[in-house]
Amino acid sequence: MKTHRLKTINPYFDEVRQGVKNFEVRLNDRDLKVGDEVHLLEYDPKTSEYSGREVRVEITYVLKNYEAIKPGYVVFGFIIRQQTEELRSV
Repeated sequence: MKTHRLKTINPYFDEVRQGVKNFEVRLNDRDLKVGDEVHLLEYDPKTSEYSGREVRVEITYVLKNYEAIKPGYVVFGFIIRQQTEELRSV
């Protein structure tokens, strides 16, 4: 099992936190596998800063090499294991 840290922007970060979104579409440059832990870190591309909020998930499914997915990309499903609610002070 590996641990991966991924930047996640809004509205997608909040949708994961709320339990509405339980999948990610990502470039598979990390060899993502079922059982891996992913730390989704809230990131603001306008300021290039992290908020400090984080959702830790466990990958439960990986879809790759499917004709509807761009080569090199995967769709992975997950369950939430832990999340932080606090924002770092700026």
